[in-house]
Parts: sequence; structure tokens; C-alpha cells
Amino acid sequence: MEKWEENVRRVVPYTPGEQPDFADMIKLNTNENPYPPAPGVEKAAREMDCEKLRLYPEIAAETLVNGLAEYYRVKPSQVFVGVGSDDVLAMAFLTFFNGTQPILFPDITYSFYDVWAQLFRIPYEQQPLDSEFHIVKEDYFKPNGGVIFPNPNAPTGVELPLSDIEEIVRRNRESVVIIDEAYIDFGGTSALGLIEKYENVLVVQTFSKSRSLAGLRIGYAFGSEKMIRYLNDAKYSFNSYTMNRPSLLLGAEALKDDLYFRNTAEKIIATRERVKKELAKLGFSFGDSKANFLFVTHKKYPAKELFLALREKHIFVRYFEKPRVSNYLRITIGTDRQMDMLIAFFREYMKQA
Repeated sequence: MEKWEENVRRVVPYTPGEQPDFADMIKLNTNENPYPPAPGVEKAAREMDCEKLRLYPEIAAETLVNGLAEYYRVKPSQVFVGVGSDDVLAMAFLTFFNGTQPILFPDITYSFYDVWAQLFRIPYEQQPLDSEFHIVKEDYFKPNGGVIFPNPNAPTGVELPLSDIEEIVRRNRESVVIIDEAYIDFGGTSALGLIEKYENVLVVQTFSKSRSLAGLRIGYAFGSEKMIRYLNDAKYSFNSYTMNRPSLLLGAEALKDDLYFRNTAEKIIATRERVKKELAKLGFSFGDSKANFLFVTHKKYPAKELFLALREKHIFVRYFEKPRVSNYLRITIGTDRQMDMLIAFFREYMKQA
């Protein structure tokens, strides 16, 4: 080791989903929306004044913040925005998780949480999900430096009831509780209402999934005015101009077409419920996902073998070679045609195996 390396902060980085590029591929591995953004977004993109790209964007991102506040019926001072929900969550870790007690999150969950904890040198404890991959609320009723979990959880898709979430918040008034709602629009119940009752809760959402804008990187959070002030103080101490002009403009535009947004989410939900029935007929087991993906396992066919066989046919799903979940596949819900091709593959594979 070179002398200068002694002062390098070393972490095991997050491994993002593969981004293949084949003309004939079926991409079901990163939970992207299979449908395009709202028509108004495309129109606004075509009409964008590119001359203004020479100027810095709004420091406080008022265009997007005000649009979110109006849509979700909160005050602008209760909204924080960032470059995808990953940016928002990382800033929340940096801002709120600075105590000596460990923060708490599930053992099977979004795998960026332990990366941020290591990067920012935050002590943490992972709380095991039960045998059905449910969060055990009582595990979060002990002293801690903060709590974070997705709802619905990822990669399992299982939703924690709002009553249980509120109990976790109520029993942790001395620490911050973050609910990561990246998949909430696919059938879950948001905890947004809790920000009016509790000053210590932060609800984080994203445009990447239900609003078909993963490529723009737009994330946002709702919380008490005090919490949002703390987040903005940290943000402006780190990078004032985090949101670019196209993201601010097109993100605000996406909020205007609520009918398109809801119809698209409903299509994905309907496809998900149909695919559940088809996969169950083939012998797959899975939880009652409330997200835009399914987390499936099969007693006869190992997940890794299925993953590799699918990959050969340019059908991409997500495989996690980790304890407790190494025999599971996470499958994004695509279009009906894409899902029919996936099911057809499984049928053929099982005939030949």
C-alpha cells in the first residue's frame, strides 16, 4: 500500500442494476417504468429554450418545489428536492444521522443504506425481516440514532401497514424516521400525512418509477419545516445547484397530467396482478408485492440458473447473491407483451428441464 492510501476512505460501493443495450432485449431488472412520460413532458422538452442552459438553474428549485407543494397539498417549506431519491436520501443520512447510537434498517432492503452508513461513518444495525419478509415493527422500539426503511420494501415489495409505521414514528420521537416511498404509487398507502403530526418523520419519493422519468433524476422529500430547513442548510453547504434546468422544467410539467400518471400506474398494477396468477401456476412463490416488481422463488429451479438462462435470451431480471435471498429473482413489471414473453420463456424452460 502506498503511503497516501492510508488516508483514503474505503467503502464497498453500491452495485446498480445492469444497463444492457440490445435491440431485442426485455429489460426487467431496474424497476423502470415501461411506459413513456406524460405527453406534456415530451412537448415541453421539444419546446425548451436551450439558450438558457448557459445560465445556472434556480438555487431553491422553486419551479419544482412549488409544483410538488401544490400537487401534494403541502407548503413549499415542507418540500426538499434532489438529484433522484438517492441524492435526497444521502443528504438525509448526512444531515440527520450524526449520533453515537446505531441507525436501524432491515437486513433485506435497499442496498444503498449500508453503503451510505459506511461512507459517512454512521454506526448501524440491520434488523432481520421475519420468515415471510415482513418488517417486525417491535425491532425498532429500542434506542437508536435513526430509522430508515422503504415502504413497500425493496427488493421484496412487501408493504408495512400505515398503523405500524405510525407506531414506529411515535416510539422514536427522539430520532429521525425516514420512510423511503420509491414504489408507493403502485398500490401502497403513503405516510405523507404523518408529517403534520410528527416533527421527526421524513417521507421520500421519486419521479423515477411511477412518473417514467428515471433519466432525469428527480427525487423529493416531505417533512416538517424545521427538517426541510436542516436539509437545505446541508445541501447549500455541499452543492447549491443540484437540480438542472431541464429536470426542474420537465418535472413540474409531469405533475400537471394526473390522469396519465394514474392510468399508467393502474396499468402496471393490473399487469402485476395478472402475472402473479400466471407465475403461481408455474410453481413460483412470492409475497403480495405492492411495488412495480415481484420477488419470486421456485423450489425446483434455482434462481441463479434461471437468471443466467434468461440473460442468454436477452431477458434481464435482477439477481442478488446474498444471504437469505440467493434463491430469489426480482422481476420488474413491464408491458403486457414483455411479461407474456417472460412467462412463455419460463414455460418452455420448464418443459425442457
